[in-house]
Amino acid sequence: MRDLKTVIRSLPDFPKPGIIFRDITTLLADPEALCEAYDAIEKYLRTKKVNKIVAIDSRGFLLGGALADRLNIPLIPVRKKGKLPFTTISEEYALEYGTDSLEIHTDAITSGDSVAVLDDLLATGGTLKATCRLIEKLGGEVAGIAVFIELSFLKGRDRLTGYDIMALVDYDSETV
Repeated sequence: MRDLKTVIRSLPDFPKPGIIFRDITTLLADPEALCEAYDAIEKYLRTKKVNKIVAIDSRGFLLGGALADRLNIPLIPVRKKGKLPFTTISEEYALEYGTDSLEIHTDAITSGDSVAVLDDLLATGGTLKATCRLIEKLGGEVAGIAVFIELSFLKGRDRLTGYDIMALVDYDSETV
């Protein structure tokens, strides 16, 4: 697989000065690179023997749909509060300033499910940790977490101790 950093666009000072935004739209626009990314995540997930994929709102859906299709297993969305139509449970997590919460349908995961969690990015680990807690509240086991990008300088893995994490690309500093 080629170095996906060559495909992911880096935008300095977005959304505010001092931040470098890692833009996956350029990866999504490159069918060959995107296929390579999906292939690598698929290989990882097959070793985990998962029976469900949980994808996090909203860019996690870009991974989740494709991988659920490839593995022929259910795709379960985790969404921001108030976006799911059926009975849900929620989990709050910290943001830079304040809190937010995620929800999952109560019938989405059953005891004994082996679940993969997919999102585009691991930064501080808050949304991934909240998602793992939701799965575990419903009796599922988080078999693995897969992301396109990890910003390891933010130390998000520290919040996810005990979980197996696969990141296709690691940015270990805030420099371009």
